[in-house]
Amino acid sequence: MKKILAVVLALTLCLGLFTLTASAETAKYKIGILAPAVTHGWVAGVAYNAEQRCQELADTVEYKLYTSNNAEEMTTQLDDLKTWGAQAIVAFPQWEGMEVPIQAAIDEGIVVVNFDIQINAEGIYLVTGDNESMGVESAKYIVEKIGTTGTVVALPVPTSGSVSELRMKGFTDTMKEIAPDVQIIEYATAFTREDGLKDFTDILAANPQIDAVYSLDDETSIGVLQAISDAGRTDIKAITGGGGSQEYFKMMPENENIWICSALYSPLMVKDAVDVAISALNGENPEAVKVIPTTIVDRANCADYIDPNNTVY
Repeated sequence: MKKILAVVLALTLCLGLFTLTASAETAKYKIGILAPAVTHGWVAGVAYNAEQRCQELADTVEYKLYTSNNAEEMTTQLDDLKTWGAQAIVAFPQWEGMEVPIQAAIDEGIVVVNFDIQINAEGIYLVTGDNESMGVESAKYIVEKIGTTGTVVALPVPTSGSVSELRMKGFTDTMKEIAPDVQIIEYATAFTREDGLKDFTDILAANPQIDAVYSLDDETSIGVLQAISDAGRTDIKAITGGGGSQEYFKMMPENENIWICSALYSPLMVKDAVDVAISALNGENPEAVKVIPTTIVDRANCADYIDPNNTVY
């Protein structure tokens, strides 16, 4: 009888150990993603790529993704993620007023990685691109294509605040250094193809000779290209952009007479934000701020950046 009990006890212990081991092997990190509702293709690309990265890590990550229209809605969603048991949150808090709820989450032991937006919260991680270097690299690209003389139209977007300011600073400072004789004409526009088309149609009518266009955004650049095509202009030799639009990438080899480029500030960077969250959960002490350097994409390398599965941005 004692032998039977011993065998039963041993089997029970083995089963218990197996169950614990299996449970440990199948445990997944719970990661929440907070993104704004789509106001621009680039914003849609952020949510898409964050979700793609979590799906790539399906063996180790369980995730929930929310999009919001304002700070109040995003705060409610953050509370929902806390109730769900999120261990980390990747947030893209475009709305003012997110400092307090995000700080509260951090104070409760949740890892928070902000994407693109820097806010005043202690203990937060940040993954972002380099807006100023986008301007620097775009200036170098234009001079490479047109030389150190000519007329360049720059299209700042004052309503975007520091984004436009930094991209313009990088551009104008670099042009003064490497091509001081280039004439730069500034026209304010917006980060949409509709504004790019409308505003550049007027710009073309007012300027009979333009050698290059410094556009800060891929969507604006798509509108600019349409305006150039509609006007039948052949004087423009280079157009920059910014972001990382699949549609824009596909246009690059199609325009043989214009060098089209994008200074990447890609939504793909949000994948790095997910990786930083996992690194922190693993106790690996990642750097508090990760800045993704600018890469120039044009017809020479755009094939490396085209994702046939990405129909979002």
